[in-house]
Amino acid sequence: MNIEGYRGRCLCGGVTFVAFGEPSWVGICHCSSCRRATGGVLMAAAGFSRSEVQIDGASLIAFASSPGVRRSFCNRCGTSICYESDRWPEDIHMMVGAFDEPHQVKPDFHIFAEDRLSWLCLGDDLPRYRTTPSNGERVD
Repeated sequence: MNIEGYRGRCLCGGVTFVAFGEPSWVGICHCSSCRRATGGVLMAAAGFSRSEVQIDGASLIAFASSPGVRRSFCNRCGTSICYESDRWPEDIHMMVGAFDEPHQVKPDFHIFAEDRLSWLCLGDDLPRYRTTPSNGERVD
């Protein structure tokens, strides 16, 4: 357990955060919304209770990317910081790439696995889900 918390920041340092406790899950998302929001070919996030996360920085802004979904990022450098959804009102999903030590959290699964870019080769044996684990439908 990480007693000091998982610390992170945006590229310019205008937004900092600390997430206390252990993440309830860590997932790799392949959906097109996450790709566009982060500019990456996939996105890794760690789920925490909102009460365990402290975010500081006047440059943090939120964008309503779809109904009931807010993606927050630094308005100076563009770094994605977190994802929040009305579907999981007690949770906040922190972007693993913004952690100071992202190697400290290891992914548990892939979500929206069928949206994976065809040229992206994955060598892990993590479970892959059609949408999310809560929907339960796994894919090969």
